[in-house]
Amino acid sequence: MSQGVLQAKLWYAQRISAMILGLCVSIHLIIIFYAIRGGLTAEEILGRTQGNIAFAIFYEIFVLACFVHAPIGVANILEETFCKGCISKTLSWILAALIITLGTTAVIGVYTGGAL
Repeated sequence: MSQGVLQAKLWYAQRISAMILGLCVSIHLIIIFYAIRGGLTAEEILGRTQGNIAFAIFYEIFVLACFVHAPIGVANILEETFCKGCISKTLSWILAALIITLGTTAVIGVYTGGAL
């Protein structure tokens, strides 16, 4: 695959993930405002989300969008600021691994209540 085609695909992936992230952030904020207006505690919120597959799917989509979006942007910033090379790619892959691992672990933790 040529460099131009790869850059175009990465550009599209980042833009599509940005659209998903925008929607997810909006929904997330609405959920937060709804939850706190009645004075819910963290324990009550976790009690409502624990075992709720809809919340788990929504937040895993959020994690996957971050997994696609952030490493592409970080790699671009590093390449533009410092130099093109494998350092930017390596750091972006490390970021991607951290996002998917920690994000999915958080989703599973909230869904299961911390018990696997």
